[in-house]
Amino acid sequence: MKINDALSGAALVALGAAVLWHIQGFPPMPGQKFGPAWFPGLIAAGLIACGALLAATRLRAATRDPLLALPAWTRRARPLASLAAVVAGLVVYVLAVDTLGFHITAVALLMVWSRLLGAAWRFALPVAGAATVIIHLAFYKLLKVPLPWGLLKGVVF
Repeated sequence: MKINDALSGAALVALGAAVLWHIQGFPPMPGQKFGPAWFPGLIAAGLIACGALLAATRLRAATRDPLLALPAWTRRARPLASLAAVVAGLVVYVLAVDTLGFHITAVALLMVWSRLLGAAWRFALPVAGAATVIIHLAFYKLLKVPLPWGLLKGVVF
C-alpha cells in the first residue's frame, strides 16, 4: 500500500498534538527546571514540525498522487483470502488459547496458515510443530513469558 506523504504528515501532526494534549496532566517536579513532560513535549513538537513540513511539501508538489494507492495483489482472490485467514487466525488464537493452550492452538494455526499459503502437507505439519517448539523455548524457557497450557496442563515439557 502506498500512502501519500501528505496523509503521513497529517498523521504525524495528529500524533504530536495528541501527545501534547496528554502530557498537560503531568505534574511538575519540585526543584527541577524540567519536569516529566519536557522530553515527550520536545518529541511531540518535533513530530508536529516534521509532519507539517512533510504534508506541506507534498501538497505543493506538481503531481497529485492519490492519498492511498493499493498494490496489485489486493485485486486477486488468493492473497486476500490468505490475509483474511491470518487475521481470522489471530482472532481464533485470542479466543481459543486459554482453553486449548498455546501448543495446540499454535500447531493448528501454523498448519492451517502454511496450507493456505501453499505449503504441502508433508511440510506444513513438521514446520508447524518445529515452529511451536522453538517459540515455546524462546518465550517460555528463555524469556520466562507464561504461555497458557490449556488441555496440556500437567504435561511437563
